[in-house]
Amino acid sequence: MKIELLYGRRELFPATQAVPAGVQSLEPMRISGKGVTCLRCGSRFVAARVALPNHHYYCPACINLGRVSTLARFYHVPEPNQFPPCPGVLRWQGELSPLQGEAAAVVKEKMAAHAHHLLWAVTGAGKTEMTYPAIAAALERGERVVIASPRIDVCRELYPRFKRDFALPIALLHGGSEPYAYRQLTICTTHQLLRFYHAFDLLVVDEVDAFPYAMNPALLYATKQAVKEDGGLLLMTATPDQRLLSQVRRGRLSISYLPLRYHGHLLPEIRSLVVGDWRKRVARGQLPPALCRWLRARVESGREFLFFVPHVADLAGVARATRRVVGTTPFTTVHASDEARAVKVERMRRYGYQFLITTTILERGVTFPGIDLLVLGADDPVFSPAALVQIAGRVGRSAARPDGEVAFFLAAPARNVKAACAQIKAVNRRGRRLQ
Repeated sequence: MKIELLYGRRELFPATQAVPAGVQSLEPMRISGKGVTCLRCGSRFVAARVALPNHHYYCPACINLGRVSTLARFYHVPEPNQFPPCPGVLRWQGELSPLQGEAAAVVKEKMAAHAHHLLWAVTGAGKTEMTYPAIAAALERGERVVIASPRIDVCRELYPRFKRDFALPIALLHGGSEPYAYRQLTICTTHQLLRFYHAFDLLVVDEVDAFPYAMNPALLYATKQAVKEDGGLLLMTATPDQRLLSQVRRGRLSISYLPLRYHGHLLPEIRSLVVGDWRKRVARGQLPPALCRWLRARVESGREFLFFVPHVADLAGVARATRRVVGTTPFTTVHASDEARAVKVERMRRYGYQFLITTTILERGVTFPGIDLLVLGADDPVFSPAALVQIAGRVGRSAARPDGEVAFFLAAPARNVKAACAQIKAVNRRGRRLQ
């Protein structure tokens, strides 16, 4: 076993195994009275519900990363920051706009002080590029940095960009990635943070409001465990929830706010159309007439677009009905469990499809320049207002085409759609003051 694979990590080994020299052995669970707490994910249980034979216990909450139990121990080596000097590590040749530059300067200052900071910027504002100065400065100081996201698709999108823009080896960690390697810069899913322990001097969480991160106490616990006790934490989102805003009000988070996209244009606003019970039509192999007209207009113009539906169960029927409208126009469906998801997204980027029919898996972190977008069943409860804002934010991200159409087709008027429309209008009002 290479000792460097334990730097800033906690790896499970049998409790009966001899501990190698220079390696710490850490308890995996804490038992107090009738309760048991997992020290990897922070989950708490009644001891009787997670009991193993002979008075041992295990954690069912994070078992997909390897079973934590009182029959095992964590092996750990404190992070030594053993990295060679890397001056000039940032090789990105782009330029930040004046507003981006102001936000980036604040982020750089806060991360140099190892503060906890929220970067609130609209979708398409260029949040990733705004982090570059802070990340480059941390790397040049010899610090260890991680960029984490709740979504695999976001990690896959970020990885080639960082490989292009930073001159050092980078680790990419998610459920289907290559084996772990010790690197100064890591890009990973937030679930992978559960494997780290006080490893990072700077931890960046992108799309901090996204499922499953925002609603998962174990992932919030993992963030606190992965960053060093005196490390910097940068949280990024276009749609902060009340939990984050409350931390700002209480002084636990400092904040930067940018209501304009990098190209200086406003967010495209949502056009809503009530079309009645569309699922009954789909069951008959049809789509609402207004939706058919929308689709034909895009097919005739050759314009690319994304087509969102609420659930995986809707995909097949909607795809069959759509095929009757668009003829031989190339398209496919994609969802979270689709093994060919990455291949399909890349083919869409290379113009192999004119559109994708998708679930919320593509609501954020994936960029296609110059697209339009529709959501069928936007009133479904699966779409939170924040999710609808993120979905709408896929449009207009390119400076070459900063507009584009966002159309929501509803069975009936709904609060989530009204709230999403109101959020975009509010952001645009603020943005107009800066134009």
